[in-house]
Amino acid sequence: MLYLNSFTLPDECVEDDFVQSERRTCFNTFYPFLFFQETGLEEIEFEPVTIFYGGNGTGKSTLLNIIAEKLQLNRNAVFNKTNFFDDYVSFCETETVNPIPNESRIITSDDVFDYILDIRNLNNGIHNKRDELFDEYRDNKYSDFKFRTMEDYDTLKKVVHARSTSMSKYVKKQLAANVREYSNGESAFKFFTEKIKENALYLLDEPENSLSPKRQLELRKYIEDSTRFYNCQFIISTHSPFLLSMKHIKIYNLDKRPVETSKWTELENVRTYFDFFEKHRNEFD
Repeated sequence: MLYLNSFTLPDECVEDDFVQSERRTCFNTFYPFLFFQETGLEEIEFEPVTIFYGGNGTGKSTLLNIIAEKLQLNRNAVFNKTNFFDDYVSFCETETVNPIPNESRIITSDDVFDYILDIRNLNNGIHNKRDELFDEYRDNKYSDFKFRTMEDYDTLKKVVHARSTSMSKYVKKQLAANVREYSNGESAFKFFTEKIKENALYLLDEPENSLSPKRQLELRKYIEDSTRFYNCQFIISTHSPFLLSMKHIKIYNLDKRPVETSKWTELENVRTYFDFFEKHRNEFD
């Protein structure tokens, strides 16, 4: 499914004119102005799955954020904008095939990290409450409480309940069901499956972070199925060979000057993995 067909960055003349008009100010960077000039990247054409590949500092995340802001996609975590980020976005142009669905969003590593922390905090809160209830059960079960007035009625109910049931049943009745504490990888994968629904455009910034190779393969299948069966489109920045190896995708290699599309087997990161395992092939026999 295609929603976004192409995205055009401002050309060299537009950028130079803007920068020259702002030189009277005291900013020491105009980023992202001028950054992509040296890459030769102006127009990006998309497939149902398009990947931005490149080393640190090549602008993968910046491109995703520029596209997300231009399309006004949903996002959770805030990101650091430069002083001229919004100006740069205003000069960009989009071409859509179908209207961008309202549910479309950008998902970053910060989103996943915050989600993992939320689950931990929730579980910690439940654990603390459980300990409090254990103490409360023991106090009530073995107390010498005597009912005197109606103001003691609530305490009486707790004492009667504690004396008539086991500790586990007492705690279970008063405590909400515990949220299962997943590993970081399980939580990260769960986050993607909760956020990625049908009929939408998704921008994923290095989704392999926190995922084991097995989980990355599961995410790959989830993305492929979402594209094939559920009318989703994906734009992804990644180094993961498991995601890069998806079929029928377009990969923009930001390590190249000028930027060009590449096969996944041509990418330096993938070749490094290949060479490493090839060197140790006999150890797998």
